[in-house]
Amino acid sequence: MKKISLALAFLLIAVCTAFAQDNTVEMATALRSSGKIWVVVGVILTIVIGMYIYLFTIDKRVKKLEDR
Repeated sequence: MKKISLALAFLLIAVCTAFAQDNTVEMATALRSSGKIWVVVGVILTIVIGMYIYLFTIDKRVKKLEDR
């Protein structure tokens, strides 16, 4: 009974969120039409790549300290 009620609640939430979504986001449409979306993507990509590089360098330093 508990599994059925949990599945029913999940299905109800999924259906409600599907109907609640609005597919027209004005900011995204404006950024796409002006071509500035690529600037946003580039900035986010630069930040993510920088974070990965930083984490890998910290990992190398920690491994070096552990070996010592």
